[in-house]
Amino acid sequence: MTFKLGYVPGVTPAKWVRMWQERLPRVPLELVQVTAADAAGVVREQKIDAVLLRLPIDRTGLHAIPLYEETTVVVVPKDHVVTAVEEVTVEDLADELMWHPLDDVLDWERPPGRLIEERPATTADAIALVATGTGLLVVPQSLARLHHRKDLTYRPLLDAPQSTVALSWPEDETTELMEQFIGIVRGRTVNSTRGPAKPAKTVTKKPVKKTAKPGRRRAR
Repeated sequence: MTFKLGYVPGVTPAKWVRMWQERLPRVPLELVQVTAADAAGVVREQKIDAVLLRLPIDRTGLHAIPLYEETTVVVVPKDHVVTAVEEVTVEDLADELMWHPLDDVLDWERPPGRLIEERPATTADAIALVATGTGLLVVPQSLARLHHRKDLTYRPLLDAPQSTVALSWPEDETTELMEQFIGIVRGRTVNSTRGPAKPAKTVTKKPVKKTAKPGRRRAR
């Protein structure tokens, strides 16, 4: 039996995989990378057991446990004026040309700044365009790291939507292995991980022997 875990680009399940291998060394965990667009559908169709994805998603037929929020950043060329500060606000980008890829994972109507009409197909394509100096890009920090380039850097973007990473799996498929993985991502210890309840031990009390009290002697 193998537990198949999907994950979208930028999400790093390594620490949970290590814990799985320590706790269930006889059950292989297979990692399957999926696109952000396909993540919910793949697990809904039960092609994988669970998936680490970014919210929001269509939750029809799915459970989803939010795990953590990612920092949102703006990706810029290393010689851009933005690099002079530690943090950037949405207002700071009002006059900047901005790329908006079709696979954008942030939950907003539109990015800040002046949007370039052409929309790159992927975040990777958009980052390559930022390197040409034609515009900037807003993404979760994990994607900025994933597509790192020597000629680019990034700064945290305040007052912008954040990406929430969640664990999702089919509603009717909360198996014992699924419970084990839920326990791992929620930080449960080995002893606290859910499992079949163990019957309580029956303690048999030994009968207490009564010692006869010595009778009183009659005075003569």
